[in-house]
Amino acid sequence: MDIYFSDYYDVQAQDLDSYGAFDVSLVNDLPLFVDPFLLFNSDNPTYLALHDQIIKYMCFLKQVSLDQQIPDALKSAWFTFPEVSQNWFGYCERGNKGHGLGWNFANSLHRNFRTVFSDFGEETVSRGSHIEKLTLIRDGVGRDNLSDFTTNLIQGFLAEYTQAFARENIQQSLLGEFALRKAHFNYQTRTWSTGRYVLPAYQGDFVLLTPKDILTKDETWINRSDLLHRFMGIADALPNDELRAQVNQYLMQVLPTDPKATQDDVNSAIVAVIERYPEVIDYYVREREDHGDQAASFAQSRVAAAERLFVEQVKALVAQLLVPQGFYRVAGDTYDEAMQRLLFLKDVVENKGGHVFFYQDGEPIRRETDLHILYRLTWFATPSDISREVNDGRGPADFKASRGAPDKTLVEFKLAKSSKLEQNLAKQTTVYEAASDATHPSIKAIFCFTESEQARVHTILERLGMLDSPHVVLIDARKNNKPSGSMA
Repeated sequence: MDIYFSDYYDVQAQDLDSYGAFDVSLVNDLPLFVDPFLLFNSDNPTYLALHDQIIKYMCFLKQVSLDQQIPDALKSAWFTFPEVSQNWFGYCERGNKGHGLGWNFANSLHRNFRTVFSDFGEETVSRGSHIEKLTLIRDGVGRDNLSDFTTNLIQGFLAEYTQAFARENIQQSLLGEFALRKAHFNYQTRTWSTGRYVLPAYQGDFVLLTPKDILTKDETWINRSDLLHRFMGIADALPNDELRAQVNQYLMQVLPTDPKATQDDVNSAIVAVIERYPEVIDYYVREREDHGDQAASFAQSRVAAAERLFVEQVKALVAQLLVPQGFYRVAGDTYDEAMQRLLFLKDVVENKGGHVFFYQDGEPIRRETDLHILYRLTWFATPSDISREVNDGRGPADFKASRGAPDKTLVEFKLAKSSKLEQNLAKQTTVYEAASDATHPSIKAIFCFTESEQARVHTILERLGMLDSPHVVLIDARKNNKPSGSMA
């Protein structure tokens, strides 16, 4: 089955690995992205040059933000970017089409350069400038924006990197010549120039490869969650006595005193301090720089785990599902197809060693988003349209399998440990069914990873009168009651 780059273009996975590229899925985005700190902290002169290129463009944006009132046409050309969907990375759980960087991003970036990041490119505390600073306060720029922005600014390099591999390893009939509209920025004319590249062709578009050693998963090395987590220690360790006193005094004023205050309340207070004293960010960034030798190994371990989970183990699962009955040739309507796929998965997980598919480093995956991606990767070669997070007015369903208006089935994934499991089983799916005009009963798949979780689900189903429901599939993913052997 042609799920991955190596499958579709008939190249050896080992050749991709030797080249240093990630074997991306051409069915669904994988939750990885470029970490600009890995460019900054690298010994590779090409990566260092890429980081300099990013900072140079950021400084250009800062300068025009301070020097002039920018017409909308120029703001669009300089500050907005489409998503580079062709690298098949990101947070989209259906296909690879995201939103890109539009006017909200442009206006936030423009405003931040005139206020809290007015020293960008002229920092005196940190050893360098970092694009990640834009994500450290809550003003419209998040980690997904950072990923899209970084990839846009280095897509010329990614195209050259992919072209070199493609010309050497992929047959000519699978390649095409494509134009990248924002390949390089000309500072003399202040315009983007178009580059033309010979790249792997896919469904009228192209595919970009990305080196694994500039990728990470979940969080960049410099990130907002880490800043908030470390803030108290950073505030106490500020070397500037006056700044330290001001920061701590203001922090005491805004910290909630209500014993029922949540961590979100505390984080909001910390953000207020950062917005008032943004120079604290530079001390946090310097601390991250000082420990930068750990960044590469940290990212490498996360990318390797993602590779095992989303590539190696999916390939093993697909091999199991292809035989002996032909998983990808199931008959019937969308309900039959969705149910048979789940029952096949249940059998593989419970009886054929497939439970390892749902573990990383011996620990169970207890994130529904990861389960959704894994499930979506098995929906290939199907006559049905499979959509993720369908929002038909009353909330999103996990999956909808559709063959037109007369044949629609919803599939909901639940974790047994969820505190809202009973509430969702009782009410949520019924609302989704009505909103989406589903023509079949919805299917509920519940994953259990421990005996106590399984007992809890049994009690909830019994209380709801759903214990014997044919529409509920309980998948026992425990690892202590399975036959020996491994799929991977």
